[in-house]
Amino acid sequence: MPDSFFATSKNRKRKRSTTRDDGPSTSKKAARGVKGKGAKARKPEGTAKKRSAGDEELSDETHDDDEREGIDEMDLRAPDIDPNAYESGEEDEDETPAEKRLRLAKLYLESVKQGLSLADGEFDAAEIDRELISARLKQDVMEHSGKMHLFVADTLDLTQPPSLRTKRGHRFSVTAAVASHDGRWLYSSGKEGSIIKWDMHTGRKVHTFHKCRVDKGKGKGKSREMGDANGHTDEIWALAISPDGKYLASGGKDRRVGVWDVGKNEWVKGFGGHRDCISALAFRKAPPSLQTPTQLYSGSYDRTLKLFDMSTMGYVETLFGHQAPILSIDALRAETAVSAGGRDKTVRFWKVPEETQLVFRGGGGSKWYDDFDGMDEDEESKRPKEDSKSERFVEGSIECVAMIDETTFVSGGDSGSISLWSTQKKKPIYTQAVAHGMDLSQVETEDVAVVRKPRWVTALASLRYSDLFASGSWDGEVRLWKLDAKLKSFSPIGTISVRGVVNSLQFLTPPKDFARTAPWAAPASSSEEGPVRASGKPGGSPVLLVAGVGQETRFGRWIQQKGEGHVNGAVVFALHPRT
Repeated sequence: MPDSFFATSKNRKRKRSTTRDDGPSTSKKAARGVKGKGAKARKPEGTAKKRSAGDEELSDETHDDDEREGIDEMDLRAPDIDPNAYESGEEDEDETPAEKRLRLAKLYLESVKQGLSLADGEFDAAEIDRELISARLKQDVMEHSGKMHLFVADTLDLTQPPSLRTKRGHRFSVTAAVASHDGRWLYSSGKEGSIIKWDMHTGRKVHTFHKCRVDKGKGKGKSREMGDANGHTDEIWALAISPDGKYLASGGKDRRVGVWDVGKNEWVKGFGGHRDCISALAFRKAPPSLQTPTQLYSGSYDRTLKLFDMSTMGYVETLFGHQAPILSIDALRAETAVSAGGRDKTVRFWKVPEETQLVFRGGGGSKWYDDFDGMDEDEESKRPKEDSKSERFVEGSIECVAMIDETTFVSGGDSGSISLWSTQKKKPIYTQAVAHGMDLSQVETEDVAVVRKPRWVTALASLRYSDLFASGSWDGEVRLWKLDAKLKSFSPIGTISVRGVVNSLQFLTPPKDFARTAPWAAPASSSEEGPVRASGKPGGSPVLLVAGVGQETRFGRWIQQKGEGHVNGAVVFALHPRT
């Protein structure tokens, strides 16, 4: 039987309200009497009258003073800001998008001119438009692209560059040397466990971070005391300076990553977590900000990389993959890093946000021909004869790595070869065999009197995003190399004499007035007005090369260079543009 509600014949359609104050009626209200309807209708009318009276009172208060402005006409901007700063030129309602882009581009160029702070009459307008502004715009684009865009290798004068050598600092071999990016301070570490801060303008010692001595007890108390020490308790093997020059990171045999506040010359924090010696450190080169905090990478003999955040002084994550102790790390602006795995013969490119890695396997052989035996005198045929002396060396360990740009890097191994890599190919693009020559070792055997072996590459460094990089060994020279413009090969351009084992290298570009504030860095041909560029314009800035030199290698005593001129210390070279 159908429901009585649906079976009723009454019209249940709601009537439209005729008054503005009456609300929508419901079925329950329709069932009530007429008296209820009238009571309900009178109450909203009284409420509406009260609201209208209140609105009139507010309106009278607002318009009581004719001099006051309405809320739409009030200027809500800060009183100490120029109102013209909010105006982006002469805006027009009929302005097209193309005209707006052109107007904004002109405003950007004007801001670039003001940022260069050029005095009236210093350069003419044509030279500003052609050189300074265009170079600035190109530089902005190339820096954000992460590709090599600086070509300075051919412009540097490598004949007797001025140098600064630290004296009477470390008792044992120097393992690392780094300089702040403003060219003000130099830091060096030694196997005795101390870090020394030097003034790069004068070469004087400023402060020494001494090794902490702990009570060598037994049991769990020993590890607790080492963890609470405000400094390192053993040899220091690696150093790294933050991009803003505020923090110095150090690591070594005590298995802790130390962070120092170099402004206050005090210990900030020691990060644990690694199960073996700290062998490599590198800061991300991006300027610190809220979006890009200062990040630190650490590599260890426990075959892992760890990432730390300097803004919160906390641990971020651990990267796994290497099958042997990590010996070198390098990083640039992006959230990527490159590490050398030593005896596992791999270089790994880490993509931190994606949590992925690219593996590049080395270990290739390089054939070396004797320069004196078996060479044809005919200029047309420079290939060695069949009976010429040739030796083949297989790479057993990748010792160091350096990034050229975000996709290109170089590595050096114990076979003396330097390899150029790209993230687009698994094999090396180019390999330079026996880059630092052969080492002759005297052995006491009847059959062989002298053992010939290549000097392995102990250190690499590149001037970031440029075509210049350097390599070091113990042959008494730091070799400088020039990359091809297409990043297909590289060639030697010169050498700088350095006695001892080169354990670390670093390139940096100091401020333009560095040669004036540091007397030792002034070129021989400079005048009172400062160095002069090849084009005749003032303000040529040198490129600084920092080398940490010792009598032994970083991680052991397999190679020892002792004698006259072999001193434990740091050396800084100022490479000026040619005049």
